Amino acid sequence: MSSIAGQNAEGSARSVHPLANAETLDKLLVAAIREAVVEFDAVAGIAYLLEADGKWLRAAVVGGTPPAVFNMPERMPLNGQRASALACRTGRTAVIGEPGVRPDDVGPVRAPYAVVAVPLTDADHRYGALAVSRIPWRDGVLGKEQRKRLRQMGANLTRELAALVASGSSVLPGRQPLIFPVFKPRGPLTEPAARWGLPEVPGSAGLSWTYQVLKLADELNSVVTPNEVVEAARSRMMCTLGAQTLIVTAVADGRLWVVGHSGPASKVVRQLHGSSAVRNRATPVADVLRGSDPYFFPQRTDLLRAYPDAQDDGNQAWAHLPMRASGHPVGVCSLGWAEHRLFGAEAQAVMMTMADSLGQALERALLSEGEHALAESLQRRLLPRVLSDLPQVVTTARYLPAPSGGSGGDWYDVVALPSGGIGLVIGDVEGHSIESCVVMGQMRSAVLAYVSEGHRPEAVLTRASNMLSHLESELLATCCVVYLDSVDGTAEVALAGHPAPLIRGPDGGIETLDTLIGVPLGVPSPVPYQPFEATLSAGTVLFLYTDGLSKTHGPDVVTDAGRMLASASQKADPCLEDLADRLTSMVPSPPERRDDVALLFAYCAGTGPQHRANRMEIQRHDLRGVKDARKFVRDCLRSWRLEAVADDMELMASEIVTNALTHADSYVELRLRLHPDRVRLEVRDTDVTPPLPSSLSACEEENARAEHGRGLIIVDALGEWGISPSGRGKVVWCEIAVPR
Repeated sequence: MSSIAGQNAEGSARSVHPLANAETLDKLLVAAIREAVVEFDAVAGIAYLLEADGKWLRAAVVGGTPPAVFNMPERMPLNGQRASALACRTGRTAVIGEPGVRPDDVGPVRAPYAVVAVPLTDADHRYGALAVSRIPWRDGVLGKEQRKRLRQMGANLTRELAALVASGSSVLPGRQPLIFPVFKPRGPLTEPAARWGLPEVPGSAGLSWTYQVLKLADELNSVVTPNEVVEAARSRMMCTLGAQTLIVTAVADGRLWVVGHSGPASKVVRQLHGSSAVRNRATPVADVLRGSDPYFFPQRTDLLRAYPDAQDDGNQAWAHLPMRASGHPVGVCSLGWAEHRLFGAEAQAVMMTMADSLGQALERALLSEGEHALAESLQRRLLPRVLSDLPQVVTTARYLPAPSGGSGGDWYDVVALPSGGIGLVIGDVEGHSIESCVVMGQMRSAVLAYVSEGHRPEAVLTRASNMLSHLESELLATCCVVYLDSVDGTAEVALAGHPAPLIRGPDGGIETLDTLIGVPLGVPSPVPYQPFEATLSAGTVLFLYTDGLSKTHGPDVVTDAGRMLASASQKADPCLEDLADRLTSMVPSPPERRDDVALLFAYCAGTGPQHRANRMEIQRHDLRGVKDARKFVRDCLRSWRLEAVADDMELMASEIVTNALTHADSYVELRLRLHPDRVRLEVRDTDVTPPLPSSLSACEEENARAEHGRGLIIVDALGEWGISPSGRGKVVWCEIAVPR
């Protein structure tokens, strides 16, 4: 809708006219646009008026058919290079995009529309410009006489605007343009591969295109991950447009990375993924990324003319669309068809609009994914590198980050006590912010120090609460401290607002270590924290957890945790790692779970010669440590009189340790433990990526690449093995049965 005021030739503003004059101005502009769109077979017409400062042109009225009316720029600088700005500034007809490039020409087809603009100026005033948008390769270019006729329309409109000025009023664009449809009988079918709308109903095809654009935008509003962006593109672009192949490529650090793909395109994907976006050999994806125009190839011969080395992946037609966000390239969306295809103007415009929406959504998703990875990395760095244990007590832990991408406040620790027992700590700082993570790190360090100094559990909580109060943080924390005497099985427990620990007895029964739950850390209280003692028999599992384990917070957390522990338990289950994995798999998944989760397990094996354990560490990348690891295993097994399994266990240790030192980029810790019926070796590192066994191949090149994964085949042949999370990283374990 247009408003009042205008600009004289010197750029000074005129006074505001009444609303009636604004309506009169709208009628003048609408009539001129309707006449131009119909006479010149345009898809859209637009009237730009100068803003009050005389430096910008803004759309006042737009008329035509979708999707073209949605692709017109709403605002542009007067000193810019768009056709309307050139016409208004120079007083001459400006043309951009004619003559058009036909889809059967050699090379890629570029943007589908051409714009012809004429000035709305006279000797005294500069009002703006009148422009029409057309499809030149379909409808032909505007000839000399037609341009002369359009210039005459502009002159007529200028005289009518001058009459308004003479009556004491002048013109300004409104805050938003007035949009109206101009439906014409549908011309030759421009999209033969798909039926869009009803051919006999004017405007039906354009509304059908617009429907798909809006549906894609609606789906992209709710996506969170790059995979969800790719799925939206698959359902709303690939399937809707009848394509058989979709490739979504993002650019990062000067390289192209395939975010996701669907359909036959393995050769193209291999060629693109990880390739240089700057010095890439000529590929349409790299060229589209470096430029700003989409590339359309109606048939394979067109592609081969421009790119003779193009991969043959079964697609006969391709569309490569730039994805942009905030003015910079994000990546390229590529669509492939099994048959030749004529890319109509409507299809081109819609695909370009969809690609812009994809670019903005993909940038958000990649940014969110990066922030989530950073938060998770920070959280894991603040967790313990390894867990302490004793020959009579086996420990393991699991951590699930918050799905929101924020930093969580859960932590855990296992500490060797000065008195000879073992201390288990688990805590939770409220919130999912960086502050929560920072406070968590401070609380973990404080509790660890107090435990190491030998303070009793209730004294540890008292000191930690005082320290949190002195930090002047508004966040509160809960905590559970358990001291376990591995000799007599005594467990001392103290709680600060935290859910009570659970125990699973040797018979499989589940009990709660009921004790008085004190106030959370950081809350002043006249009542001191109270300890509670219990005796745990051999074969008991002690389970500590945070409230993110359950869908509901509060008293029901303990009930839910007990039910999950009972479901995950199996009779005579000797493996704590398996129990932890099963229980972790029962934790609700996002979006049901909104909190991070920490789980801590301890298995009381009891005392006696059948429960022995030894450990050693190897520094990062020290491959000489493989020899030390073999010696460590052999010496331990010899001292336990298990020479019969020494050769196999030594070979398994050699393969697993070599793999960890080569790929994990961290220190490596070995733990060898004797159980009544088996020997278990655990190799721990701080890399969360699991090793994968590689099969034999007839290709020498593939065999060379898979050399390090080949050792796991040897391990698999010699005994049982598996992978479990552990602290910051993982543990690769293997077991051999003890000879009877």
